[in-house]
Order: sequence, then C-alpha cells, then structure tokens
Amino acid sequence: MTSTTGEAPRGAFPFAGNRFSRHVVPASILLLCLLLSIPVITILASVGSDSDGVWQHLLDNLLWEYVSQSLLLMFGVGISVLVLGIIPAWMVTMTRFPGSRILEWALVLPLAIPAYIIAYTYTGMLDVTGPVQVAIRDWTGLRFGEYWFPEIRSTGGAIAMLSLVLYPYVYLLARMAFLEQSVCVLEVSRTLGAGPFKAFYRVALPLARPAIIAGLALVLMETLADYGTVQYFGLSTFTTGIFRTWFGMGSSTAAAQLSAVLMIFILVLVLTEQWSRNRAQYFHTSTKYSRLSQVRLRGWHKYLALLACALPVLAGFLIPFVQLSIWAVQTWDVIDHSQFLGLFYNSVRLAAIAAFIALVIGLTVSYSKRLRPTLLMRGVFRVLGLGYAIPGTVIAVGVLIPFAWLDNSLDGWLRDRFDFSSGLLLSGTLVAVVFAYVVRFLPVAMNTVEAGLSKVKPSMDDASRSMGLGPGKILRRIHIPMIRGSLLTATLLVFVDVLKELPATLILRPFNFNTLAIRTYELANQERLAEAASSALLIVLAGIIPVIILSLSISASRPGNDARA
Repeated sequence: MTSTTGEAPRGAFPFAGNRFSRHVVPASILLLCLLLSIPVITILASVGSDSDGVWQHLLDNLLWEYVSQSLLLMFGVGISVLVLGIIPAWMVTMTRFPGSRILEWALVLPLAIPAYIIAYTYTGMLDVTGPVQVAIRDWTGLRFGEYWFPEIRSTGGAIAMLSLVLYPYVYLLARMAFLEQSVCVLEVSRTLGAGPFKAFYRVALPLARPAIIAGLALVLMETLADYGTVQYFGLSTFTTGIFRTWFGMGSSTAAAQLSAVLMIFILVLVLTEQWSRNRAQYFHTSTKYSRLSQVRLRGWHKYLALLACALPVLAGFLIPFVQLSIWAVQTWDVIDHSQFLGLFYNSVRLAAIAAFIALVIGLTVSYSKRLRPTLLMRGVFRVLGLGYAIPGTVIAVGVLIPFAWLDNSLDGWLRDRFDFSSGLLLSGTLVAVVFAYVVRFLPVAMNTVEAGLSKVKPSMDDASRSMGLGPGKILRRIHIPMIRGSLLTATLLVFVDVLKELPATLILRPFNFNTLAIRTYELANQERLAEAASSALLIVLAGIIPVIILSLSISASRPGNDARA
C-alpha cells in the first residue's frame, strides 16, 4: 500500500540495497553537515577563550546597549510588518477594488530592495540637504532649526526602513494561508452572526497564525542580521558591535564571543517560533473546499483598501526606485562606468557559484532525506537549516577564524620543512566568501527543493523501482523533470540573496575585490549617495524578476483559479 499524502512514510523509500547507498551516502552527508557547521562550532568554542580584557570591557560598558537597541529594533519592526503584511494580504485575497489584481503581486516588490539601499535612498531624500527639506525651506522661508522634521538617522528611521523591505515575508505567508482557507469555514462563521471583521479576527486570522508567526520569525532574524542600515544610521546593535570589536579593538576572540551571545538570541527566537507554531494547532474539520469568493468593495471602502495596499508599495519600492533612477541619470557623467562591468561580473559570478553549490547540496540532502527519513537524516536537515537564522556577520567571523588558523598552520609547516610559503589558500580568498554564502543561504535552497519533492507522490518512486531504476536514475529521470520549477525558484532565491549580502562580503572579500553591494556601501559611507544610485539600481533590477515570478506563482495557486473570470 502506498501513501497518497505527498509525504513519504518512514522507510517508504529504501536504498537499492548496496553498501554504498546504505552506509557511504549517509556518512558523506553527515561529514558535509559537520563541514558546514564549522562557523557555528568555532563561535561556540570561543566562549571560554581569553580575550585580553576586551570581553570584560564589552560586558561592563557596551553589551547592554547592544541588547537593548537590538530588542527595540525587533519590537518596532515586528509590530510594523504585522500591520503592513496582514492587512494587505487579507484585502487582496478576499476583496476586489481598483488595482487589486496589480497590487497582489506588486506588494512583494520591496523584497527586491536591500534594506541598506532603501536607507541610503531615504536619507538622501529626507536629510537636511535633501530635496524634501530644501523644498520646505524654499516654500516657507524658514531656516534649518526653525521647523520640526523627523530625524531619519534614528532608531525610528531604522525601524521604518527595515519594515518597508521586510513586510513581504509576512505578506507572502499570510496570503498563502488565506488562499488555502475554504470559504465554507467563513460562511459558517457568518451564519453564526459574525460580521466581516469578526470573521477575519476570530476565524481567518487564527487559521493563518502559524504561517504569520513563521513570516514574523524570518523578519526578526533579518532584523538581527542587518548591518548596512544600522551602521549607516549610527545605531549600536550586535552586528555593528561585532564589526567594531573585530576591526576597531582588534580582538577576533571577543568578536566571536559577542557573536555567541547573538546566536543565543537567534536560538531563543527559533525555539519560540517553533513552540508558538505547535501551540497554534488550528485545523479545518470539513473536507469540502470551495473557492474563496471575493467581495467587490464600493464607495469609500474601495478607496480605503486601495490606500492601505498601495502605501507599502509606494513607500517600499516606487519612491526609492524613482529616486535612484533620477540620481543615476544626474550622475551619469560623473561616475566612472568602466568599473561597472567588473563589479557586475564579480557580483553575478559569486551569486551564480553560490546558488549552484547550494542547489546541488540542497537537492542531495533533501532527496537523501526522502529516501531514508531516519532520525539522523532529519537531524542533519534541521542542523543545516539553521544557517539562514545566523547573521552574515556571525558566519563570517566563524569562517575567518578557522580558515586563518588552517592557512597559518600550513604556511608555518611548509616554511619549517621546505622553506616555502603557501600564502593564503582559504582566508582572504573567494573560497571563504562562497563557503559563507553557502552556509548562510543553503536553507533557502533546501526548503524550496523539499517543498517540490513533497508534491511528488510516493507511488511514482514505487513504479520507477518496479522498472529496475535505482535512486540516482529516479532522481535524474523522474524527480528533477517534475520539480524543475522548484529548482529554478531555489536557484533564483539564493542568487538574489547573495547579490544583496553585505556583511559577510565586507569581512571575507579578498583585497581589491569589490561587488555592487560593496561599491554601493562605500559610496554611501562617503556621503556620495547620488553616485551610489547606479550600482544600487543594478542590484534592485537584478532582484525584481525573480520576486515577480515568485508572486505570480502564488497568485496562480489560488484554488479555483482556472475558473476565475
């Protein structure tokens, strides 16, 4: 008897029976897990090391500031993304109003803009010398200091910037949850006297709660991982503290110990998310599903819905994109465009290599877990899936310390034995950069591939084995053709994430090696915001296409979509 649920039961896919499949493959995957866990192991191993008093200085003077500032950011961003993500998701899913068909995919566009780029853009627009305050002074005749204007370089400004680019995580998962709900459940609530608001609050929202919590957890992890925005705004958070400890105080040990504290925060966040999701056990008791009927709003309601859904797109994508385009045109004759081709090549090359490696490893681990869903394989999958929760700053520190030790040990041994210097083979090379990228973004590829594999019925594997096909041939001939969409999505997502990654690249890049993200960061730090627009715009343009594809694929998954007018 075969399962038809799409998830393989325990032991449903045994290996072909040879020793290589039974022993070598699991051992290889376990070794791979240990290799990719090097950054985490390094950070944890540094906890008891001597930092020559630097850690005590951090503990006495700075640690509480890092903790309080990070918690304040998490709280502010968390509240903001819930409002910006849930309300538009419900409106475009359950109602129709002018522009709703466009907004349902346009609401994802801010995901294509890195947080540090939107921070640079709004700072250039709203700062004292920016066009907005200049226009206010011209129109009113007031001088600076004679009128009130919100300070963009502040904790509130950082919360706003991060919220505008991170709310799509909550929006995407909330909308998927709303789409999967049956109209039967909502109709029953209405027959019991619940109005539209009460049906949303008492029925639809609890059913979508696990997905919303998962999206919120991703947002909070990204908030803790951010470096470019908080550094530019001068905030003291864990990521900026790690940089200052490493490069300012010259203590890699204390930086690793500070990273360990940040990892505790991440672990608490992950465990809280899992506990909360387990507590939120809401199920549909009806087996009859009907297509969600969308209410056409009229009067002032449609304009209110349009405003609620259009504002996040306007503030999170359109305004920054237009401003970047204007600056790019204005500075076209000033910028040395001869470097752009090299920067673009470096960025795309790193992103393509990391995406390919992450896809291969993700496919291998996910398929092995499908073949043998043992406790070991599930544990390996869980360990490798923690990488996305760890900030790029922490991973970079965890990569550089062991790689530098290996380089120095090998170089010292070669000097003693053969009077030959090997130089830097790992640290300070692209090997370290790509390794950090793979550790950081492998979970994106693994989860996407596993979602695709879970939709392939076990009976397909049974039929393939009955025709004499081994696991490798089943993967090549059956699974890969069937999950091509998931494989492409995984590749594009990792590609875009690597393209936007800043802190790991800053720490690990070789000398005289730049990417579009680094170039944008350097120019913005020199207050040359307009000149940074061209490289920032290239990053945004590279991220738009996969983001749109992702949003449209979710729209296509609407139940009864083929019958919709």
